[in-house]
Amino acid sequence: MKQVKHILARKGGRVIAVSPNTTVFNVLILMAEENIGSVIVSDGDHYMGLLTERDYARKIILMGKHSDDTTAAEIMSKNLPKITPESSIETCMVLMSEHNIRYLPVFDRDEKLCGIISVNDLVYATIHAQKETIEHLQVYIQS
Repeated sequence: MKQVKHILARKGGRVIAVSPNTTVFNVLILMAEENIGSVIVSDGDHYMGLLTERDYARKIILMGKHSDDTTAAEIMSKNLPKITPESSIETCMVLMSEHNIRYLPVFDRDEKLCGIISVNDLVYATIHAQKETIEHLQVYIQS
């Protein structure tokens, strides 16, 4: 069974973070430059929340706010489920489905943030695992 640590190893340990006072406009610029759909909001090493494209759409556009005078802290998602590198892919899928979210922050045993995984990461890992299973079955059948 694949675990979150396998996804993080493939992606690398780089986490993009912004301060809580960063304007949403500047967060969007950063997300576009990095080609990502979410950023961590942190005060130094202290994790505060996660800001996603969905947060922008629902809390800025639909609420009639402006991204140049709203901060990341005002619209970030808080209290997301916590997972660890040892969490299974299946557990993550269940959590994302139950909470209707697309991203999960990953924390080590010391509660230190060590990454983010997305629903796309889970889909990729699942497809890759299925391909491996098919290849093993083909080798077994042919031998």
